[in-house]
Amino acid sequence: MTQRRRNGSRAIAALLLFSIMQIGLQVGLAEPTNTTNAAPVPQQVVARLTTRNNQPITVNGLSASTGATILTGATIETGADQSATVNLGSLGSLDIAPNTKLVLTYDDNGNVKALLIYGCVVLTAKKKTNGQIDTEQGTQAKNDPAAGGVLRHCVGPVATTPNPTHTGAGGLFGLGKAATIAIFAGIGAAALTPLAFQNNPSGANP
Repeated sequence: MTQRRRNGSRAIAALLLFSIMQIGLQVGLAEPTNTTNAAPVPQQVVARLTTRNNQPITVNGLSASTGATILTGATIETGADQSATVNLGSLGSLDIAPNTKLVLTYDDNGNVKALLIYGCVVLTAKKKTNGQIDTEQGTQAKNDPAAGGVLRHCVGPVATTPNPTHTGAGGLFGLGKAATIAIFAGIGAAALTPLAFQNNPSGANP
Protein backbone atom coordinates (compact mmCIF):
# COMPACT_ATOMS: atom_id res chain seq x y z
CA MET A 1 0.00 0.00 0.00
CA THR A 2 2.81 2.33 0.90
CA GLN A 3 4.58 1.57 -2.38
CA ARG A 4 1.46 2.42 -4.38
CA ARG A 5 1.13 5.73 -2.60
CA ARG A 6 4.75 6.56 -3.36
CA ASN A 7 4.33 5.73 -7.03
CA GLY A 8 1.16 7.83 -7.17
CA SER A 9 2.91 10.80 -5.53
CA ARG A 10 5.77 10.57 -8.00
CA ALA A 11 3.38 10.50 -10.94
CA ILE A 12 1.52 13.53 -9.62
CA ALA A 13 4.79 15.43 -9.06
CA ALA A 14 6.00 14.59 -12.56
CA LEU A 15 2.72 15.74 -14.06
CA LEU A 16 2.86 18.97 -12.05
CA LEU A 17 6.43 19.66 -13.15
CA PHE A 18 5.50 19.08 -16.81
CA SER A 19 2.53 21.46 -16.52
CA ILE A 20 4.71 24.20 -14.98
CA MET A 21 7.27 23.82 -17.77
CA GLN A 22 4.55 24.14 -20.44
CA ILE A 23 3.14 27.29 -18.84
CA GLY A 24 6.62 28.83 -18.60
CA LEU A 25 7.30 28.07 -22.28
CA GLN A 26 4.04 29.70 -23.41
CA VAL A 27 4.70 32.83 -21.34
CA GLY A 28 8.21 33.08 -22.79
CA LEU A 29 6.89 32.89 -26.35
CA ALA A 30 4.31 35.57 -25.62
CA GLU A 31 6.90 38.11 -24.41
CA PRO A 32 7.79 40.90 -26.88
CA THR A 33 11.01 40.56 -28.83
CA ASN A 34 13.95 42.41 -27.34
CA THR A 35 14.71 45.39 -29.63
CA THR A 36 17.81 46.59 -27.76
CA ASN A 37 20.15 45.26 -30.43
CA ALA A 38 17.88 45.98 -33.40
CA ALA A 39 19.58 47.73 -36.32
CA PRO A 40 18.70 51.46 -36.48
CA VAL A 41 16.40 52.48 -39.31
CA PRO A 42 18.19 55.01 -41.58
CA GLN A 43 16.55 58.43 -41.80
CA GLN A 44 15.10 58.93 -45.25
CA VAL A 45 15.88 62.16 -47.06
CA VAL A 46 12.87 64.14 -48.24
CA ALA A 47 13.71 66.93 -50.68
CA ARG A 48 11.38 69.97 -50.75
CA LEU A 49 11.14 72.66 -53.40
CA THR A 50 10.97 76.40 -52.78
CA THR A 51 10.52 78.75 -55.74
CA ARG A 52 10.99 82.51 -55.88
CA ASN A 53 7.65 84.28 -55.37
CA ASN A 54 6.05 80.82 -55.48
CA GLN A 55 6.38 80.83 -59.26
CA PRO A 56 5.98 77.35 -60.77
CA ILE A 57 8.96 75.71 -62.42
CA THR A 58 9.16 72.46 -64.40
CA VAL A 59 9.92 69.14 -62.72
CA ASN A 60 9.88 66.00 -64.89
CA GLY A 61 7.94 67.96 -67.50
CA LEU A 62 5.21 69.02 -65.05
CA SER A 63 4.52 72.27 -63.21
CA ALA A 64 5.78 72.39 -59.58
CA SER A 65 5.98 75.18 -57.01
CA THR A 66 6.86 75.73 -53.34
CA GLY A 67 6.22 72.71 -51.16
CA ALA A 68 6.54 70.08 -53.87
CA THR A 69 8.52 66.93 -53.10
CA ILE A 70 11.51 66.39 -55.39
CA LEU A 71 12.29 62.70 -55.85
CA THR A 72 15.77 61.49 -56.68
CA GLY A 73 16.42 61.40 -60.41
CA ALA A 74 14.11 64.36 -61.07
CA THR A 75 14.79 66.65 -64.04
CA ILE A 76 14.40 70.26 -62.93
CA GLU A 77 14.13 73.24 -65.28
CA THR A 78 13.73 76.97 -64.61
CA GLY A 79 12.70 79.71 -67.02
CA ALA A 80 14.16 83.14 -67.63
CA ASP A 81 12.48 84.74 -64.59
CA GLN A 82 12.41 81.68 -62.33
CA SER A 83 14.78 80.46 -59.63
CA ALA A 84 14.44 77.82 -56.95
CA THR A 85 15.97 76.03 -54.00
CA VAL A 86 15.74 72.33 -53.22
CA ASN A 87 16.07 71.70 -49.49
CA LEU A 88 17.78 68.34 -49.04
CA GLY A 89 17.37 68.17 -45.26
CA SER A 90 20.40 66.65 -43.56
CA LEU A 91 22.33 66.63 -46.84
CA GLY A 92 22.20 70.36 -47.59
CA SER A 93 20.52 72.35 -50.36
CA LEU A 94 20.69 73.09 -54.08
CA ASP A 95 20.13 76.62 -55.42
CA ILE A 96 19.05 76.80 -59.05
CA ALA A 97 19.45 79.92 -61.19
CA PRO A 98 17.10 81.10 -63.96
CA ASN A 99 17.47 79.40 -67.34
CA THR A 100 18.85 76.21 -65.81
CA LYS A 101 18.21 72.53 -66.45
CA LEU A 102 19.64 69.67 -64.39
CA VAL A 103 19.05 66.17 -63.07
CA LEU A 104 19.21 65.86 -59.28
CA THR A 105 20.04 62.55 -57.59
CA TYR A 106 20.51 61.84 -53.88
CA ASP A 107 20.30 58.96 -51.42
CA ASP A 108 20.15 58.11 -47.71
CA ASN A 109 23.88 57.34 -47.67
CA GLY A 110 24.83 61.02 -47.91
CA ASN A 111 25.33 61.37 -51.67
CA VAL A 112 24.05 64.33 -53.70
CA LYS A 113 24.77 64.91 -57.37
CA ALA A 114 23.56 67.60 -59.75
CA LEU A 115 24.02 66.72 -63.42
CA LEU A 116 23.99 70.20 -64.95
CA ILE A 117 22.76 70.32 -68.53
CA TYR A 118 22.82 74.12 -68.82
CA GLY A 119 22.62 77.14 -66.53
CA CYS A 120 24.07 77.65 -63.06
CA VAL A 121 23.70 75.94 -59.69
CA VAL A 122 25.10 76.25 -56.17
CA LEU A 123 25.24 73.04 -54.15
CA THR A 124 25.68 73.48 -50.39
CA ALA A 125 26.72 70.15 -48.87
CA LYS A 126 26.66 69.61 -45.12
CA LYS A 127 29.26 67.57 -43.24
CA LYS A 128 29.21 63.83 -44.02
CA THR A 129 27.66 64.60 -47.41
CA ASN A 130 29.32 63.73 -50.72
CA GLY A 131 28.35 66.66 -52.93
CA GLN A 132 29.11 66.64 -56.64
CA ILE A 133 28.33 68.70 -59.74
CA ASP A 134 28.65 66.91 -63.08
CA THR A 135 28.22 67.95 -66.70
CA GLU A 136 28.37 65.99 -69.94
CA GLN A 137 32.13 66.51 -69.79
CA GLY A 138 32.39 64.75 -66.41
CA THR A 139 32.73 65.80 -62.77
CA GLN A 140 33.30 69.55 -62.35
CA ALA A 141 33.25 69.98 -58.57
CA LYS A 142 33.31 67.82 -55.44
CA ASN A 143 33.47 68.61 -51.74
CA ASP A 144 35.31 67.05 -48.81
CA PRO A 145 32.64 65.12 -46.84
CA ALA A 146 34.53 65.69 -43.59
CA ALA A 147 34.09 69.45 -43.90
CA GLY A 148 31.13 69.94 -46.22
CA GLY A 149 31.30 72.93 -48.52
CA VAL A 150 29.75 75.05 -51.26
CA LEU A 151 30.08 74.01 -54.91
CA ARG A 152 29.30 76.35 -57.84
CA HIS A 153 29.24 75.73 -61.56
CA CYS A 154 27.79 77.17 -64.76
CA VAL A 155 27.30 75.66 -68.19
CA GLY A 156 26.97 78.10 -71.07
CA PRO A 157 27.29 81.91 -71.00
CA VAL A 158 26.28 83.84 -67.88
CA ALA A 159 22.99 85.65 -68.41
CA THR A 160 23.41 89.40 -68.79
CA THR A 161 19.99 90.40 -70.10
CA PRO A 162 17.69 92.35 -67.78
CA ASN A 163 15.48 90.34 -65.46
CA PRO A 164 11.89 90.64 -66.80
CA THR A 165 10.52 91.02 -63.28
CA HIS A 166 12.91 93.79 -62.30
CA THR A 167 13.95 96.39 -64.87
CA GLY A 168 17.69 96.97 -64.94
CA ALA A 169 18.66 94.00 -62.76
CA GLY A 170 20.91 91.97 -65.01
CA GLY A 171 23.23 89.09 -64.38
CA LEU A 172 22.81 85.72 -62.77
CA PHE A 173 20.11 85.33 -60.08
CA GLY A 174 19.14 88.96 -60.64
CA LEU A 175 22.58 90.13 -59.51
CA GLY A 176 24.65 92.45 -61.66
CA LYS A 177 27.01 91.09 -64.29
CA ALA A 178 30.11 92.05 -62.29
CA ALA A 179 28.79 90.38 -59.14
CA THR A 180 28.00 87.25 -61.11
CA ILE A 181 31.49 87.05 -62.55
CA ALA A 182 33.04 87.65 -59.12
CA ILE A 183 31.01 84.89 -57.53
CA PHE A 184 31.94 82.22 -60.03
CA ALA A 185 35.52 83.37 -60.29
CA GLY A 186 35.83 83.07 -56.52
CA ILE A 187 36.95 86.68 -56.06
CA GLY A 188 36.07 87.23 -52.42
CA ALA A 189 32.42 86.28 -52.87
CA ALA A 190 30.53 84.80 -49.94
CA ALA A 191 28.66 81.53 -50.27
CA LEU A 192 25.36 81.98 -52.04
CA THR A 193 22.11 81.33 -50.18
CA PRO A 194 18.55 81.14 -51.45
CA LEU A 195 18.41 84.92 -50.90
CA ALA A 196 20.96 85.28 -53.68
CA PHE A 197 18.19 84.48 -56.11
CA GLN A 198 16.25 87.62 -55.17
CA ASN A 199 16.37 90.64 -57.43
CA ASN A 200 19.05 93.26 -57.08
CA PRO A 201 17.59 95.74 -54.52
CA SER A 202 19.45 98.65 -56.06
CA GLY A 203 17.98 98.01 -59.48
CA ALA A 204 21.35 98.92 -61.00
CA ASN A 205 23.11 96.80 -63.56
CA PRO A 206 26.86 97.38 -63.23
